[in-house]
Amino acid sequence: MKENYHKKMLEILEKLEEQENVPTLLLHTCCAPCSTTVIKRLSEYFKITVLYYNPNIEPYEEYLKRKKEQIRFLKEYHAKYSIDFLECDWENDGFRNMAEGLETMSEGGARCHKCYYLRLEKTALEAKKGNFDYFTTSLTISPYKNSQVMNQIGRVLEEKYGVKYLYSDFKKENGYLESIQNSKEYHLYRQDYCGCLFSKTN
Repeated sequence: MKENYHKKMLEILEKLEEQENVPTLLLHTCCAPCSTTVIKRLSEYFKITVLYYNPNIEPYEEYLKRKKEQIRFLKEYHAKYSIDFLECDWENDGFRNMAEGLETMSEGGARCHKCYYLRLEKTALEAKKGNFDYFTTSLTISPYKNSQVMNQIGRVLEEKYGVKYLYSDFKKENGYLESIQNSKEYHLYRQDYCGCLFSKTN
C-alpha cells in the first residue's frame, strides 16, 4: 500500500509553524528547474542550504552547466530567509563503481534506486556534520522518480544518522508543472535526460 508522503510533509510543516525558531534544512537538488518549486514551497518554513551533489551527471561539462544554473537561480530568487549553497566534489568514480553491472537496466530500476541512496546518504552525512535539523531532496518532484522508494530510503537514513528526514512528494499539487513554468520565468536551462549517460540509452 502506497503511503501519502505529501500529506506527511504537510503535517510536519504545520507543526513547524507553531515553533518560535526557524529550523534548518539541507536540501539536495538535482538541477535548478526541479529545485524551483521545492524551494518556493519550503523557504517559508526553513533556513535552507542547497547541496548540489550529483556524481551521476555526465559528461562533466553537463554537470557544471546544471550547477551553474542552480547557483544562478538561488541568486535571483528572493526567499523569506537567505539560502546558502554547499559546494561538493563531483565524485563520478563513486557513481560509476555503484552502477557497475547495472548499466543496461532501464531507467527507474535498481540502478536508479541505488543512485537515490548514494545521493541521499551524502546529504544525510552532510546534514549530520553541519548540525542541520532536517534533510531532504528535490528528486521527488520528478514524475520519472519513485517517491515511495525515495522516502523509504530517507526513513532508513534518518534512523542511521539521527537527522530528521523531511518526507515529500513534490510532484503533488502540480509541482512538476509548476517547475516547468518557473523554469520559463527564470529562463533556466532544462536538460533532456536524467543525468547519467545510461539514462540516455536505456
